[in-house]
Amino acid sequence: MSTIAADIHALEDLATDFRGDLIQPGDPAYDEHRRVWNGSIDRRPGLIARCTGVADIRSALKFARRTGGPVAVRGGGHSFPGHSTCDGGVVVDLAPMKGIRVDPVRRTARAQAGVLLGELDRETQAFGLATPSGIVTHTGLAGLTLGGGIGWLMRKYGLSIDNLLSADVVTAGGDLVTASPDENGDLFWGIRGGGGNFGIVTEFEFQLHPVGPIVYGGLVAWPMDRSPELMRFYRDWITGIPDELTTAVIHRWLPSTAAIPAELHGRPVVAIVACYAGPVEDGEKVVAPLKAFAPSLLDLVKPQPYLDLQAMLDPGFPHGRWYYIRAGDVAELSDEVIDVAVDRGHAIDSPYTAYPIFHLGGAISRVPADSTAFGGRTSGHTFNFVGATDGPEGFEAQREWVRDSWRALEPHLSGVYLNFLSNEGTDRIRSAYGGTTYDRLQALKRKYDPGNLFHLNQNIPPH
Repeated sequence: MSTIAADIHALEDLATDFRGDLIQPGDPAYDEHRRVWNGSIDRRPGLIARCTGVADIRSALKFARRTGGPVAVRGGGHSFPGHSTCDGGVVVDLAPMKGIRVDPVRRTARAQAGVLLGELDRETQAFGLATPSGIVTHTGLAGLTLGGGIGWLMRKYGLSIDNLLSADVVTAGGDLVTASPDENGDLFWGIRGGGGNFGIVTEFEFQLHPVGPIVYGGLVAWPMDRSPELMRFYRDWITGIPDELTTAVIHRWLPSTAAIPAELHGRPVVAIVACYAGPVEDGEKVVAPLKAFAPSLLDLVKPQPYLDLQAMLDPGFPHGRWYYIRAGDVAELSDEVIDVAVDRGHAIDSPYTAYPIFHLGGAISRVPADSTAFGGRTSGHTFNFVGATDGPEGFEAQREWVRDSWRALEPHLSGVYLNFLSNEGTDRIRSAYGGTTYDRLQALKRKYDPGNLFHLNQNIPPH
């Protein structure tokens, strides 16, 4: 019997003032709520505390401290390595906290920690506004933001953390504090890239920008055999593009979705995904040389609703599929890096396995490196090797493809994006930040979470 199940009195005390749902093993909804996005993660928490607000979060943490088990915090549940759940401990589930308030005059939005990216976009787009977020709309806003937040607006408007104005945080001791440039500035620095190490962010306030509702963007794909030529063309082309354009190169087999003609399903391709954060007519001019590179198999780059573009990759990353990833940043697309990219694309042998190479720079690189905890301000591109299957069959082979791909790229790596890390150890976490930033984060951890209650994350231990 787990400590949680055994401590009947603690459970009774928690239930007296908890407004949300308390779900335990054996409850009808248990299996539904213990599942996370990555189907390869199969853990059985002792209690899932579905919080409705700050009071519930504080009560759940008090209970966790009393029972002594591990604490996992879940927003959208998209953590690749499964940090949003645990075996035997308490899952502080923020999913019911869906409040969003948009101020179109100040161009700001406040969003609670259970909000998903698509939910925030829907509310802000009602006013022709958006804040930089990720690339899959069912990702949780909280985890994405705390790790940095790369997405289709980043070269124009920066990362999600570069647009964070303030945050409400429940600390390990149960205090509710505000983190902003004017209050608890050290904590505000740390949560912008330091992940969930310092507390549970309950609400975020973001700066919004005029975006859409129609933008120019989408995906254009060529046969995989054109990859060497395309990537060298792309490397030269992006040296002259404006910050308004964010792109990524993707190697994969074309998925079987309604947007893609049936005769192309399963075709190995190299594709460019693009989003122009500016007037459509300007975007058409900027992207024209890419479209003229060579006859394409598929061209979905066009004027379209920003909400549609944001959801474009959703079908490729559904809930329940088994995923394994390794990732890393490179300074540039050198010939050697391109050779690795081409080779690993041709080695793909699964309809779900893929890897994007995101073009960074622009507004990201103009934020001083020491002004947030995010590493990689000077990186040129970030690779994300994603091996995926429908279930356990074939998963080991895709995991080996990911590991082989990462090893081939390793000599060229300069860092790693925190949200793309798997369970890879302290050295890799340190490499995500660099030594000076890591040491500063460790000192912050000693101040806000000296007992390392929040350790189910890319953990920075206090000592």
